[in-house]
Amino acid sequence: MTAAAWAQDQGSSELPPAPQPQDSQTKPPDSQTRPPAEPEKKQAEENPAQEAAEQARKMTVEAAEATMHMGEAAMVHARDWEASWLTGVFVERGHTMMPLTLDERRELYMQQTLATPGAYLKRVFAAGIDQARGVPSQWDDGWGGFSERFASREGQFITANSVAAAGNALLQYEPRYDQCQCSGFWPRARHAILRNFVTYNHSEQELRPQLALYTGAFVGGVISSYWKPPPRNALSQGGYAMLGQAGYGALLNFFIEFAGDINHKIGAKRRDGQRY
Repeated sequence: MTAAAWAQDQGSSELPPAPQPQDSQTKPPDSQTRPPAEPEKKQAEENPAQEAAEQARKMTVEAAEATMHMGEAAMVHARDWEASWLTGVFVERGHTMMPLTLDERRELYMQQTLATPGAYLKRVFAAGIDQARGVPSQWDDGWGGFSERFASREGQFITANSVAAAGNALLQYEPRYDQCQCSGFWPRARHAILRNFVTYNHSEQELRPQLALYTGAFVGGVISSYWKPPPRNALSQGGYAMLGQAGYGALLNFFIEFAGDINHKIGAKRRDGQRY
C-alpha cells in the first residue's frame, strides 16, 4: 500500500458521523401547535349582524316577559281587595297565630284605624245610611249634612278603635280575626259569628270574651253624643254602638271568612301568586 493510500484510509476513519434526519414526530408542525379558534368567537367575527339580531331578540323576549309579570302583579294587587280596601289585616287559613309584640300592635292599630282605605270607605258607607235615614234630623240632607255625619262616624270609630286597641294590649288579647281551619259553610259561618264575641288570650288557644272591643264601642258611642245635636242620651248612644258592633262585626267577620271563595269565583290569585 502506498503512503498516500494509507493516509487516506486513516483520515476516513476519523470523519464525524453524518447528521441524522429529524423525526417528523419529534416536533409537530405549526398547524398542530397552534390552538384552535373558539367557535363562538369565530362565528361572531364571521357574522356580527347575526349576533346582534340574536341579542335584540333576547332583549325583546325579556322585556315582553317583564311586562307580562308586571301586569299580572298589578291585577293581583287590584283584586286583593279584601285585605287592601275593606277588611284590613286578618290571619288567613292555614297560618299559625303568634302573639303580637307591642310594635306590631301599634302598626296594626294604625292600619286598621288610619292607614287602610277601608277604614274610610266604611265610614262613608255608614254616613250614607245615616243620610238616607235623616239622622240626626237637625243636620240637613245636602253635602254639609253628609260631611257632619261622616265626621261624626269617623270620630266615633277612632275613639272606639283606640279604646279597644289599648284594652287588648293591656289584657294581651288577640285583635285580629282568624279564618276558620274547618271546612263547610255552617262551621265557618258559626266561627265567623262567634269570633265577634270571643277572642284569644296571649296563648292564642284559649277563648275569652271580647271585653275591649265592646268597651271601645260603648265609649265611642258615649263620646259621639257630645257633638251630636240635642236631644241626646250618652248611655243610649253607647248601647246603640254596642248593638251596631254586634251586627256589623259579625257581618264583617262573615265577609272575611268567605272572601277567598269570592275571589275564587272571580278568578283572582292570592298574594303569593297561587290560586284560591
